[in-house]
Amino acid sequence: MATFSQSSIDKGSDITKSFSQSTIDKGSDMIQDFLCSTCEEKKLDKMADFYCESCVKFYCGECLNMHNKLFTKHTPYGRGAMKKWPVAKKVEDFLLKCDIHKEESLKMYCDDHNELCCTNCAFLKHRLCPQVTLISDKVKVQSTDLQKLSVSIKTILEEITKLQNIQEASIQYVQSSYDEQLYTIQETRQKINAALDTIEQKTLKEMKDILTKLQASSKSDVDKCIRLRDELQQLRDAIQDISDKSKLELSFIATRKCMDKIQQSETFLKGNSLQANVSITFQPNSEIIQYLSKLSGLGQIEHSTQTLMGQGNPNKVITVQGKSEHNVNISSDSQKCSITAICVLPDRKVLVVDGKNANVKLLDQQYQVVSHWSGTGTPEGMCEITPSEVAVTLKCSDTNTNEVQFIIVNNRQLVMGKKLQLQHTCYGLVFHQGDLYITSGTALYKYTLSGKFVSKMYEEPSGYATIYSCAVSPTGDKLYIISKDKLLTLARDGSVLFTFTDPALAKWPIGVNVTPSGQVLVCGARYPNYYFIIQLDSEGKRKLATLATEKDGMVNSSSVCYNRHTACIIVGLFRNNSILVFKVQ
Repeated sequence: MATFSQSSIDKGSDITKSFSQSTIDKGSDMIQDFLCSTCEEKKLDKMADFYCESCVKFYCGECLNMHNKLFTKHTPYGRGAMKKWPVAKKVEDFLLKCDIHKEESLKMYCDDHNELCCTNCAFLKHRLCPQVTLISDKVKVQSTDLQKLSVSIKTILEEITKLQNIQEASIQYVQSSYDEQLYTIQETRQKINAALDTIEQKTLKEMKDILTKLQASSKSDVDKCIRLRDELQQLRDAIQDISDKSKLELSFIATRKCMDKIQQSETFLKGNSLQANVSITFQPNSEIIQYLSKLSGLGQIEHSTQTLMGQGNPNKVITVQGKSEHNVNISSDSQKCSITAICVLPDRKVLVVDGKNANVKLLDQQYQVVSHWSGTGTPEGMCEITPSEVAVTLKCSDTNTNEVQFIIVNNRQLVMGKKLQLQHTCYGLVFHQGDLYITSGTALYKYTLSGKFVSKMYEEPSGYATIYSCAVSPTGDKLYIISKDKLLTLARDGSVLFTFTDPALAKWPIGVNVTPSGQVLVCGARYPNYYFIIQLDSEGKRKLATLATEKDGMVNSSSVCYNRHTACIIVGLFRNNSILVFKVQ
């Protein structure tokens, strides 16, 4: 059994416990800032800007002046040299705390189990382990590379964040699919109701026909009875009138008519003497009731897991395998459609911006329009904010204002959300992890989701309005903008990383989109008769492939979007009522 002596883990641990600092917890990040030691003694909370290793104290700028007069040989370290400041107590406490025994500090390390131990852990779990040493001894023979660990953590955090985003989108997707199937169930019930209504109407019509037929037969008998009765009464009255008059010829005629009419009446009565009351009865079809009673529901409910397409190598060349065309015109459209932006939500619903008709249209998975929203201005660009919300740029000529309108997708309806007012023209926009990037024609701006201006990321040197479309890489480390006849790749700070030019971009590159795996797609036109979709590498430095041209049906392309759920590229067109969908691999 290993034996231990009581020892301090680190000389600096006792020193740092005497330091005071305020700590702000933001999410999972701990941001430490130290308080001036002198001011704290006066019960003043003032941030420190310097640390004196000789005094083992922190100073603000004002207190440092007094310190420097008293201790001329001391060399305080400013914030530019914070590596020489001690570890903040909050960080030290966080690292030293045992995960199992929260009140104990980590002091030992078990090589057999590769575990950090407090004294309780060492006694309860590792007392039979031969390789338990003090951490203070362990660090003398084993070095650490914190920078490498930091890079590894950053990579893993990005992967965890990506997985979290996917799972959060999955929650929304399954909810949306549930809502969608509720609609299908209601629709099925309506169809069953309609079918039952049809059967009911047919049954009622059949019974009505029988009623009419039976009533017509009885009415015919009634009419005959009335006719015979009237004729017999007339003959009886005539006989009584001539009975005491010597009118032999009239008596003979009356006799013959009476006998004929009596015979007709007797024959009629004989044929109807056994006539009973006629009634109508309905015997329900028991098979229908029995069949419905045996059913457990209106249909079969299943669930399936679908792997999202397009995740992988950002430089894998896309190949086109087929094309289809879908009409997105609606009855209220006054002009031919011009689809300037496309967005595919996690639940597979597709939204398109129709600039010419000033509306946003919601399409189902078969690209059929199911609803639309019309704003007060002309919509231009669109991007996903959450799995059920998009943002759309609006130019309102009547009020001379520029807005970003948020639209919520609620089942099959588009509901207007909040609105941001901007001081510049807005066209394309893209959203990534709380940041909203918006193009103005001459520049790319960065805002928070609440509409707070952050910075002007990039401005067209010529001053001409050429910057309309923008996109962001899946990790957010690169931004792509169309600027005149080229594609620019920007870093997070707006600096230009790469510039791509190509004869295809010489006239009119108009749309840029990035797939979930980082493949960059650009669409546009080079007049008079060249329309294209090209694929660039993830850095936006070189063209990998031309995916489609006018030979493939490309006409006046105005926007492009990758549908990761179906591995398709959707292309919006100018002054055309259709969108193109290219099946790719």
